[in-house]
Amino acid sequence: MRVPPPTTAMNAIDATNLADAAPDVRPARLAAEQYAQHFADAAPRLSRTQALVEAERCLYCYDAPCATACPTGIDVPSFIKRIADDNLRGAAKTILEANPLGGTCARVCPTEVLCEQVCVRYHQGGHQQGKPVEIGRLQRYAVDAVMDQPFSALFPRAAPTGQTVAVVGAGPAGLACAVELAKHGHSVVLHDAQAKGGGLNEYGLASYKVADQFAQRELDWLLGIGGITLQTGWKLQTAAQLLALRQDHAAVYLAVGLAGTQALRVPGEDLAGVRDAVDFIADLRQAGDPAGLQQLPVGRRVVVIGGGMTAVDAAVQSKLLGAEQVHMVYRRGPATMGASHAEQDWAQTHGITIHHWLVPEVLLPGSGIAQGHVAAVRFERQVLMDGRLQPTGLHETLAADMVLKAIGQKLDSALLAGCGLTLREGRVVADDDGRTGVPGLYAGGDCRLGGRDLTVEAVEDGKRAAHAIHAAIHTQLIA
Repeated sequence: MRVPPPTTAMNAIDATNLADAAPDVRPARLAAEQYAQHFADAAPRLSRTQALVEAERCLYCYDAPCATACPTGIDVPSFIKRIADDNLRGAAKTILEANPLGGTCARVCPTEVLCEQVCVRYHQGGHQQGKPVEIGRLQRYAVDAVMDQPFSALFPRAAPTGQTVAVVGAGPAGLACAVELAKHGHSVVLHDAQAKGGGLNEYGLASYKVADQFAQRELDWLLGIGGITLQTGWKLQTAAQLLALRQDHAAVYLAVGLAGTQALRVPGEDLAGVRDAVDFIADLRQAGDPAGLQQLPVGRRVVVIGGGMTAVDAAVQSKLLGAEQVHMVYRRGPATMGASHAEQDWAQTHGITIHHWLVPEVLLPGSGIAQGHVAAVRFERQVLMDGRLQPTGLHETLAADMVLKAIGQKLDSALLAGCGLTLREGRVVADDDGRTGVPGLYAGGDCRLGGRDLTVEAVEDGKRAAHAIHAAIHTQLIA
Protein backbone atom coordinates (compact mmCIF):
# COMPACT_ATOMS: atom_id res chain seq x y z
CA MET A 1 0.00 0.00 0.00
CA ARG A 2 1.30 3.42 -0.90
CA VAL A 3 0.45 6.38 1.33
CA PRO A 4 1.04 9.64 -0.56
CA PRO A 5 2.37 12.59 1.41
CA PRO A 6 -0.05 15.46 1.90
CA THR A 7 0.41 18.68 0.00
CA THR A 8 2.34 21.09 2.20
CA ALA A 9 2.74 24.83 1.82
CA MET A 10 6.49 25.40 2.08
CA ASN A 11 8.57 28.50 2.56
CA ALA A 12 10.75 27.14 -0.21
CA ILE A 13 13.82 28.90 -1.59
CA ASP A 14 16.25 28.26 -4.39
CA ALA A 15 19.32 26.69 -2.81
CA THR A 16 21.54 28.20 -5.48
CA ASN A 17 20.53 31.74 -4.49
CA LEU A 18 21.01 31.80 -0.74
CA ALA A 19 21.16 35.29 0.70
CA ASP A 20 24.62 36.80 1.05
CA ALA A 21 23.53 38.68 4.18
CA ALA A 22 24.68 38.06 7.74
CA PRO A 23 22.60 35.47 9.57
CA ASP A 24 19.84 37.13 11.54
CA VAL A 25 20.35 35.66 15.02
CA ARG A 26 20.10 38.15 17.87
CA PRO A 27 18.60 38.77 21.32
CA ALA A 28 15.97 41.34 22.33
CA ARG A 29 13.66 40.86 19.38
CA LEU A 30 10.70 41.90 21.53
CA ALA A 31 9.84 44.76 23.84
CA ALA A 32 10.97 44.09 27.40
CA GLU A 33 7.46 43.70 28.79
CA GLN A 34 6.57 41.01 26.23
CA TYR A 35 8.93 38.42 27.71
CA ALA A 36 7.04 38.24 30.99
CA GLN A 37 3.79 37.88 29.06
CA HIS A 38 5.07 35.24 26.66
CA PHE A 39 6.67 33.03 29.30
CA ALA A 40 3.99 33.28 31.95
CA ASP A 41 2.28 30.17 33.31
CA ALA A 42 0.46 28.49 30.41
CA ALA A 43 -2.32 27.14 32.65
CA PRO A 44 -2.57 29.16 35.87
CA ARG A 45 -3.88 27.54 39.03
CA LEU A 46 -7.65 27.30 39.32
CA SER A 47 -9.40 29.60 41.75
CA ARG A 48 -11.33 28.02 44.63
CA THR A 49 -14.63 28.60 42.85
CA GLN A 50 -13.34 27.14 39.59
CA ALA A 51 -11.94 24.10 41.39
CA LEU A 52 -15.16 23.41 43.29
CA VAL A 53 -17.25 23.69 40.13
CA GLU A 54 -14.88 21.39 38.23
CA ALA A 55 -14.72 18.87 41.09
CA GLU A 56 -18.53 18.64 41.11
CA ARG A 57 -18.41 17.47 37.49
CA CYS A 58 -16.67 14.26 38.59
CA LEU A 59 -18.94 11.19 38.77
CA TYR A 60 -16.70 9.54 41.42
CA CYS A 61 -16.72 6.29 39.54
CA TYR A 62 -16.17 2.95 41.21
CA ASP A 63 -13.14 1.21 39.69
CA ALA A 64 -12.50 4.48 37.86
CA PRO A 65 -10.73 4.20 34.48
CA CYS A 66 -8.88 7.47 35.14
CA ALA A 67 -7.08 5.93 38.13
CA THR A 68 -6.19 2.86 36.07
CA ALA A 69 -4.83 5.08 33.28
CA CYS A 70 -2.52 6.97 35.64
CA PRO A 71 0.93 5.33 35.56
CA THR A 72 1.39 6.11 39.27
CA GLY A 73 -2.09 4.85 40.19
CA ILE A 74 -3.41 8.04 41.81
CA ASP A 75 -6.91 7.50 43.23
CA VAL A 76 -8.39 10.26 41.11
CA PRO A 77 -12.03 10.14 42.28
CA SER A 78 -10.89 10.15 45.90
CA PHE A 79 -8.73 13.26 45.63
CA ILE A 80 -11.36 15.10 43.58
CA LYS A 81 -14.04 14.27 46.18
CA ARG A 82 -11.80 15.76 48.85
CA ILE A 83 -11.44 18.94 46.77
CA ALA A 84 -15.24 19.11 46.52
CA ASP A 85 -15.35 18.82 50.33
CA ASP A 86 -12.75 21.62 50.63
CA ASN A 87 -10.28 19.17 52.17
CA LEU A 88 -7.18 20.17 50.22
CA ARG A 89 -4.73 18.59 52.64
CA GLY A 90 -6.50 15.25 52.25
CA ALA A 91 -6.63 15.65 48.46
CA ALA A 92 -2.92 16.43 48.29
CA LYS A 93 -1.98 13.48 50.53
CA THR A 94 -3.93 11.14 48.26
CA ILE A 95 -2.02 12.45 45.23
CA LEU A 96 1.42 12.56 46.82
CA GLU A 97 1.18 9.09 48.36
CA ALA A 98 1.01 7.74 44.82
CA ASN A 99 3.14 10.39 43.11
CA PRO A 100 5.57 12.50 45.17
CA LEU A 101 6.13 14.73 42.13
CA GLY A 102 2.41 15.34 41.74
CA GLY A 103 2.99 19.08 41.33
CA THR A 104 5.19 18.77 38.26
CA CYS A 105 3.12 15.97 36.76
CA ALA A 106 -0.02 18.07 37.13
CA ARG A 107 1.67 20.66 34.92
CA VAL A 108 3.39 18.53 32.28
CA CYS A 109 1.61 15.17 32.02
CA PRO A 110 -0.17 14.56 28.71
CA THR A 111 -3.44 14.05 30.59
CA GLU A 112 -5.31 14.18 27.31
CA VAL A 113 -3.88 10.74 26.43
CA LEU A 114 -3.86 9.33 29.97
CA CYS A 115 -6.47 9.94 32.69
CA GLU A 116 -8.63 12.51 30.90
CA GLN A 117 -8.83 10.45 27.73
CA VAL A 118 -10.74 7.70 29.56
CA CYS A 119 -12.89 10.02 31.71
CA VAL A 120 -16.45 8.66 31.86
CA ARG A 121 -17.80 12.20 31.75
CA TYR A 122 -16.19 12.53 28.32
CA HIS A 123 -17.24 9.18 26.89
CA GLN A 124 -20.72 8.78 28.32
CA GLY A 125 -23.39 9.31 25.70
CA GLY A 126 -20.97 9.46 22.80
CA HIS A 127 -19.13 12.57 24.06
CA GLN A 128 -22.44 14.42 24.42
CA GLN A 129 -21.48 15.62 27.89
CA GLY A 130 -18.58 17.60 26.49
CA LYS A 131 -15.04 17.72 27.79
CA PRO A 132 -13.54 15.42 30.43
CA VAL A 133 -13.01 16.55 34.00
CA GLU A 134 -9.85 18.68 34.14
CA ILE A 135 -7.97 16.19 36.31
CA GLY A 136 -4.54 17.71 35.78
CA ARG A 137 -5.60 21.21 36.82
CA LEU A 138 -7.45 19.87 39.87
CA GLN A 139 -4.34 17.93 40.84
CA ARG A 140 -2.25 21.08 40.61
CA TYR A 141 -4.82 22.99 42.68
CA ALA A 142 -4.58 20.48 45.51
CA VAL A 143 -0.79 20.06 45.57
CA ASP A 144 -0.02 23.77 45.25
CA ALA A 145 -2.30 24.43 48.22
CA VAL A 146 -0.11 22.43 50.63
CA MET A 147 3.35 23.43 49.44
CA ASP A 148 3.52 26.12 52.10
CA GLN A 149 3.58 23.28 54.66
CA PRO A 150 6.71 21.14 55.19
CA PHE A 151 6.61 17.91 53.21
CA SER A 152 7.59 16.13 56.44
CA ALA A 153 4.35 17.36 58.02
CA LEU A 154 2.41 15.43 55.42
CA PHE A 155 4.70 12.39 55.40
CA PRO A 156 6.77 12.00 58.59
CA ARG A 157 9.96 10.05 58.08
CA ALA A 158 10.24 6.62 59.68
CA ALA A 159 12.91 5.97 62.29
CA PRO A 160 16.41 5.87 60.72
CA THR A 161 17.47 2.40 59.64
CA GLY A 162 21.20 3.13 59.48
CA GLN A 163 21.25 2.09 55.82
CA THR A 164 22.35 4.37 52.97
CA VAL A 165 21.38 4.11 49.31
CA ALA A 166 23.09 5.90 46.42
CA VAL A 167 20.89 7.34 43.70
CA VAL A 168 22.59 8.54 40.51
CA GLY A 169 20.49 11.15 38.74
CA ALA A 170 18.27 13.73 40.47
CA GLY A 171 15.58 13.81 37.81
CA PRO A 172 12.00 12.53 38.27
CA ALA A 173 12.94 8.84 38.70
CA GLY A 174 15.87 9.47 41.02
CA LEU A 175 14.05 12.03 43.12
CA ALA A 176 10.96 9.82 43.48
CA CYS A 177 13.16 6.90 44.54
CA ALA A 178 15.03 9.05 47.07
CA VAL A 179 11.83 10.41 48.64
CA GLU A 180 10.26 6.98 48.98
CA LEU A 181 13.43 5.56 50.54
CA ALA A 182 13.61 8.48 52.96
CA LYS A 183 10.01 7.82 54.02
CA HIS A 184 11.14 4.34 55.08
CA GLY A 185 13.97 5.79 57.21
CA HIS A 186 16.89 5.09 54.89
CA SER A 187 19.52 7.71 54.16
CA VAL A 188 20.05 8.65 50.52
CA VAL A 189 22.91 10.32 48.70
CA LEU A 190 21.43 11.79 45.54
CA HIS A 191 24.09 12.45 42.88
CA ASP A 192 23.64 14.64 39.81
CA ALA A 193 26.01 15.86 37.11
CA GLN A 194 24.34 19.26 36.73
CA ALA A 195 24.75 22.32 38.93
CA LYS A 196 21.14 21.92 40.09
CA GLY A 197 19.01 18.91 40.85
CA GLY A 198 15.76 18.24 39.03
CA GLY A 199 16.96 16.68 35.79
CA LEU A 200 14.60 17.29 32.90
CA ASN A 201 12.14 19.01 35.23
CA GLU A 202 14.74 21.74 35.69
CA TYR A 203 16.53 21.69 32.34
CA GLY A 204 14.28 20.07 29.77
CA LEU A 205 10.73 21.43 30.04
CA ALA A 206 9.31 24.56 28.47
CA SER A 207 9.43 27.56 30.80
CA TYR A 208 5.70 28.24 30.45
CA LYS A 209 4.91 24.73 31.76
CA VAL A 210 6.87 25.07 35.00
CA ALA A 211 6.92 28.82 35.54
CA ASP A 212 8.20 30.69 38.60
CA GLN A 213 11.10 28.31 39.25
CA PHE A 214 8.64 25.56 40.18
CA ALA A 215 11.04 22.66 39.61
CA GLN A 216 13.48 24.01 42.21
CA ARG A 217 10.71 24.91 44.65
CA GLU A 218 9.33 21.37 44.40
CA LEU A 219 12.80 19.86 44.77
CA ASP A 220 13.55 21.89 47.90
CA TRP A 221 10.14 21.02 49.33
CA LEU A 222 10.61 17.30 48.81
CA LEU A 223 14.12 17.33 50.29
CA GLY A 224 12.50 18.73 53.41
CA ILE A 225 11.54 15.19 54.39
CA GLY A 226 15.12 14.79 55.64
CA GLY A 227 17.65 12.05 55.16
CA ILE A 228 18.52 13.01 51.57
CA THR A 229 21.87 14.59 50.69
CA LEU A 230 21.98 16.20 47.23
CA GLN A 231 25.45 16.14 45.68
CA THR A 232 25.53 18.14 42.43
CA GLY A 233 28.38 18.34 39.94
CA TRP A 234 28.99 14.57 40.32
CA LYS A 235 29.07 12.70 37.01
CA LEU A 236 29.26 8.95 36.56
CA GLN A 237 32.21 8.53 34.18
CA THR A 238 33.90 5.25 35.05
CA ALA A 239 33.01 1.71 36.05
CA ALA A 240 35.26 2.19 39.09
CA GLN A 241 32.97 4.95 40.37
CA LEU A 242 29.96 2.68 40.16
CA LEU A 243 31.84 -0.15 41.86
CA ALA A 244 32.76 2.19 44.71
CA LEU A 245 29.13 3.23 45.12
CA ARG A 246 28.03 -0.40 45.28
CA GLN A 247 30.68 -1.20 47.92
CA ASP A 248 29.82 1.81 50.10
CA HIS A 249 26.01 1.66 49.97
CA ALA A 250 23.26 -0.86 50.64
CA ALA A 251 22.04 -0.42 47.07
CA VAL A 252 22.53 1.82 44.03
CA TYR A 253 19.74 3.15 41.82
CA LEU A 254 20.70 4.40 38.36
CA ALA A 255 18.42 7.09 36.99
CA VAL A 256 20.88 8.70 34.61
CA GLY A 257 18.39 9.52 31.87
CA LEU A 258 19.46 9.91 28.27
CA ALA A 259 22.22 12.48 28.37
CA GLY A 260 23.38 12.11 24.76
CA THR A 261 21.61 13.44 21.69
CA GLN A 262 21.05 11.80 18.33
CA ALA A 263 22.90 13.24 15.35
CA LEU A 264 21.29 14.04 12.00
CA ARG A 265 24.26 12.49 10.21
CA VAL A 266 23.97 14.82 7.23
CA PRO A 267 26.45 17.29 5.75
CA GLY A 268 26.46 20.72 7.36
CA GLU A 269 25.49 19.57 10.82
CA ASP A 270 28.54 21.31 12.29
CA LEU A 271 27.65 24.74 10.87
CA ALA A 272 27.19 27.67 13.22
CA GLY A 273 23.54 28.21 14.10
CA VAL A 274 22.86 24.45 14.40
CA ARG A 275 22.32 23.13 17.91
CA ASP A 276 20.48 20.54 19.96
CA ALA A 277 16.99 21.55 21.02
CA VAL A 278 17.59 20.25 24.55
CA ASP A 279 20.49 22.68 24.99
CA PHE A 280 18.37 25.54 23.65
CA ILE A 281 15.61 24.70 26.14
CA ALA A 282 18.12 24.38 28.99
CA ASP A 283 19.44 27.88 28.22
CA LEU A 284 15.88 29.21 28.33
CA ARG A 285 15.22 27.55 31.67
CA GLN A 286 18.41 28.88 33.22
CA ALA A 287 17.88 32.41 31.90
CA GLY A 288 15.66 33.06 34.89
CA ASP A 289 13.61 36.23 34.80
CA PRO A 290 12.33 38.14 31.75
CA ALA A 291 15.50 40.25 31.71
CA GLY A 292 17.53 37.06 31.25
CA LEU A 293 15.21 35.82 28.51
CA GLN A 294 15.66 39.11 26.68
CA GLN A 295 19.39 38.36 26.41
CA LEU A 296 18.90 35.03 24.63
CA PRO A 297 19.58 35.12 20.87
CA VAL A 298 17.12 33.52 18.47
CA GLY A 299 17.00 33.36 14.69
CA ARG A 300 14.50 35.27 12.61
CA ARG A 301 13.83 32.03 10.70
CA VAL A 302 14.02 28.87 12.79
CA VAL A 303 13.73 25.26 11.61
CA VAL A 304 13.12 22.57 14.24
CA ILE A 305 13.75 19.00 13.09
CA GLY A 306 11.71 16.43 15.02
CA GLY A 307 8.17 15.50 15.95
CA GLY A 308 8.13 15.01 19.72
CA MET A 309 7.33 17.17 22.72
CA THR A 310 10.89 18.50 22.83
CA ALA A 311 10.47 19.71 19.25
CA VAL A 312 7.21 21.46 20.16
CA ASP A 313 8.75 23.09 23.24
CA ALA A 314 11.72 24.33 21.20
CA ALA A 315 9.55 25.58 18.34
CA VAL A 316 7.00 27.41 20.51
CA GLN A 317 9.65 29.01 22.68
CA SER A 318 11.55 30.18 19.59
CA LYS A 319 8.37 31.94 18.52
CA LEU A 320 7.85 33.37 22.00
CA LEU A 321 11.41 34.78 21.90
CA GLY A 322 10.51 36.69 18.76
CA ALA A 323 11.34 34.46 15.78
CA GLU A 324 9.25 35.54 12.81
CA GLN A 325 9.04 32.16 11.07
CA VAL A 326 9.28 28.80 12.82
CA HIS A 327 8.96 25.52 10.95
CA MET A 328 8.77 22.11 12.61
CA VAL A 329 9.67 19.29 10.23
CA TYR A 330 8.97 15.60 10.78
CA ARG A 331 9.94 12.65 8.61
CA ARG A 332 6.65 10.74 8.95
CA GLY A 333 2.95 11.59 9.12
CA PRO A 334 0.92 13.22 11.92
CA ALA A 335 -0.29 9.91 13.39
CA THR A 336 3.20 8.80 14.44
CA MET A 337 4.43 12.07 15.93
CA GLY A 338 5.68 11.80 19.51
CA ALA A 339 3.92 15.04 20.40
CA SER A 340 0.30 14.56 21.40
CA HIS A 341 -2.54 16.15 19.41
CA ALA A 342 -2.87 18.76 22.15
CA GLU A 343 0.84 19.60 21.84
CA GLN A 344 0.55 19.84 18.05
CA ASP A 345 -2.47 22.13 18.40
CA TRP A 346 -0.52 24.24 20.93
CA ALA A 347 2.29 24.64 18.40
CA GLN A 348 -0.02 25.64 15.58
CA THR A 349 -1.89 28.06 17.84
CA HIS A 350 1.43 29.82 18.34
CA GLY A 351 2.07 30.16 14.64
CA ILE A 352 4.31 27.13 14.10
CA THR A 353 4.09 25.55 10.66
CA ILE A 354 4.31 21.75 10.89
CA HIS A 355 5.55 19.78 7.87
CA HIS A 356 5.41 16.02 7.42
CA TRP A 357 7.06 13.39 5.23
CA LEU A 358 10.33 15.32 4.92
CA VAL A 359 13.79 14.02 5.89
CA PRO A 360 16.81 16.37 6.14
CA GLU A 361 19.34 15.78 3.38
CA VAL A 362 21.86 18.59 3.82
CA LEU A 363 22.27 21.78 5.87
CA LEU A 364 23.39 24.50 3.50
CA PRO A 365 25.85 27.26 4.46
CA GLY A 366 25.56 30.87 3.50
CA SER A 367 28.09 32.66 1.34
CA GLY A 368 30.20 35.78 1.76
CA ILE A 369 29.88 37.13 5.31
CA ALA A 370 27.43 34.30 6.08
CA GLN A 371 29.96 31.62 5.21
CA GLY A 372 30.23 28.95 7.88
CA HIS A 373 26.73 29.67 9.21
CA VAL A 374 23.62 27.71 8.31
CA ALA A 375 21.41 29.43 5.76
CA ALA A 376 18.94 26.70 4.77
CA VAL A 377 18.01 23.04 5.12
CA ARG A 378 17.27 20.89 2.09
CA PHE A 379 14.80 18.05 2.67
CA GLU A 380 13.80 15.07 0.58
CA ARG A 381 10.12 14.21 0.47
CA GLN A 382 9.15 10.65 1.39
CA VAL A 383 6.19 8.33 1.02
CA LEU A 384 5.12 5.31 3.02
CA MET A 385 5.07 2.25 0.77
CA ASP A 386 4.33 -1.22 2.13
CA GLY A 387 5.14 -0.02 5.62
CA ARG A 388 8.52 1.45 4.67
CA LEU A 389 9.58 5.02 4.03
CA GLN A 390 10.70 5.51 0.45
CA PRO A 391 12.34 8.61 -1.09
CA THR A 392 10.44 10.31 -3.89
CA GLY A 393 13.33 12.22 -5.45
CA LEU A 394 11.53 15.49 -4.71
CA HIS A 395 13.36 18.11 -2.66
CA GLU A 396 12.24 21.17 -0.74
CA THR A 397 14.36 23.77 0.97
CA LEU A 398 13.65 25.96 3.99
CA ALA A 399 15.64 29.10 4.78
CA ALA A 400 17.01 29.12 8.32
CA ASP A 401 19.11 31.35 10.53
CA MET A 402 18.90 28.74 13.29
CA VAL A 403 18.32 24.96 13.18
CA LEU A 404 17.33 23.04 16.30
CA LYS A 405 17.72 19.25 16.34
CA ALA A 406 15.08 17.36 18.33
CA ILE A 407 15.33 13.82 16.98
CA GLY A 408 15.81 11.99 20.25
CA GLN A 409 18.31 11.34 23.00
CA LYS A 410 20.47 8.34 23.80
CA LEU A 411 22.23 6.65 26.69
CA ASP A 412 25.98 6.61 27.25
CA SER A 413 25.84 2.85 26.80
CA ALA A 414 29.59 2.15 26.56
CA LEU A 415 30.17 3.02 30.21
CA LEU A 416 27.23 1.01 31.52
CA ALA A 417 28.05 -2.01 29.37
CA GLY A 418 31.39 -2.16 31.16
CA CYS A 419 29.59 -2.31 34.50
CA GLY A 420 28.07 -5.72 33.91
CA LEU A 421 24.65 -4.41 32.91
CA THR A 422 22.66 -5.89 30.05
CA LEU A 423 21.81 -3.35 27.36
CA ARG A 424 19.23 -3.67 24.63
CA GLU A 425 18.13 -1.07 22.10
CA GLY A 426 20.49 1.38 23.76
CA ARG A 427 18.94 1.12 27.22
CA VAL A 428 19.42 -0.81 30.45
CA VAL A 429 17.49 -4.05 30.82
CA ALA A 430 15.72 -4.14 34.20
CA ASP A 431 12.45 -5.55 35.48
CA ASP A 432 9.48 -3.41 36.51
CA ASP A 433 10.95 -3.01 39.98
CA GLY A 434 14.30 -1.84 38.59
CA ARG A 435 16.32 -5.00 39.25
CA THR A 436 19.11 -5.27 36.70
CA GLY A 437 20.45 -8.72 37.48
CA VAL A 438 23.54 -7.21 39.10
CA PRO A 439 23.17 -7.64 42.89
CA GLY A 440 22.33 -4.37 44.62
CA LEU A 441 22.13 -2.42 41.36
CA TYR A 442 18.79 -1.05 40.15
CA ALA A 443 17.85 1.16 37.18
CA GLY A 444 14.84 3.17 36.09
CA GLY A 445 13.50 6.20 34.31
CA ASP A 446 14.43 7.00 30.73
CA CYS A 447 17.60 4.89 30.85
CA ARG A 448 15.55 1.70 31.42
CA LEU A 449 14.26 -0.29 28.48
CA GLY A 450 10.50 0.18 28.08
CA GLY A 451 8.01 2.93 28.73
CA ARG A 452 7.19 6.15 26.89
CA ASP A 453 9.76 8.55 28.35
CA LEU A 454 7.08 10.41 30.34
CA THR A 455 7.79 12.19 33.62
CA VAL A 456 4.96 10.34 35.34
CA GLU A 457 6.32 6.96 34.23
CA ALA A 458 9.79 7.87 35.47
CA VAL A 459 8.26 8.71 38.85
CA GLU A 460 6.54 5.32 38.98
CA ASP A 461 9.84 3.63 38.10
CA GLY A 462 11.56 5.38 40.98
CA LYS A 463 8.77 4.61 43.43
CA ARG A 464 8.67 0.92 42.56
CA ALA A 465 12.45 0.61 42.76
CA ALA A 466 12.42 2.25 46.19
CA HIS A 467 9.91 -0.30 47.44
CA ALA A 468 12.02 -3.15 46.03
CA ILE A 469 15.21 -1.74 47.57
CA HIS A 470 13.48 -1.27 50.94
CA ALA A 471 12.19 -4.85 50.85
CA ALA A 472 15.69 -6.17 50.06
CA ILE A 473 17.29 -4.13 52.87
CA HIS A 474 14.59 -5.20 55.33
CA THR A 475 15.19 -8.85 54.44
CA GLN A 476 18.93 -8.42 55.03
CA LEU A 477 18.38 -6.66 58.37
CA ILE A 478 16.18 -9.45 59.78
CA ALA A 479 18.26 -12.28 58.35
